[in-house]
Amino acid sequence: MSDTDEELRRLVPDAVSGDRRALREIIRLIHPQVLRYARARIGGGRAPTAEDVAQEVCLAVANSISRYRDRGRPFMAFVYGIAFNKVADAHRAMARDHSVPTEEVPETGGHAEGPEAAVLAADGGNRVRALLDSLGERARDIVILRVMVGLSADETAEIVGSTPGAVRVAQFRAMKRLRTLIEKQGEING
Repeated sequence: MSDTDEELRRLVPDAVSGDRRALREIIRLIHPQVLRYARARIGGGRAPTAEDVAQEVCLAVANSISRYRDRGRPFMAFVYGIAFNKVADAHRAMARDHSVPTEEVPETGGHAEGPEAAVLAADGGNRVRALLDSLGERARDIVILRVMVGLSADETAEIVGSTPGAVRVAQFRAMKRLRTLIEKQGEING
């Protein structure tokens, strides 16, 4: 168990009881992990941003912590459950909203390295998301939690409701599928 998990285990009962200092500390601990998850699932460039979603997740955790009940799973499983729903909400919002509002029209392009670099960076992120979307929902979540968020197989298993062995097998199969897709894309583009 990580230091963060141990600290959360200590803080959560106090926060559930209404201790605002404990809640602030929980939000401080979970925010970086939630932001990594949101960035992996949403990327950047469009509203709502990964930062917006991470903030919504933290707010939802703060608003629902009084109803949290320890059921033997890590607190982060509760947090990632909320994050999963907020990311789904963000994807639905992005599908409905095709505008990109700004308060001011910039005098020059916003990318110091030039528009070509900006397009390539966005395209790379889009390709990663497309590859991840080619996986089933469970496999995609396992890859994101293991590879992008950096959780152990045990932590991931508790979050997705599986065993560490099944998580490792699913991750292996998903990574093999991604490698195959990347190789096929290389053949098509090359």
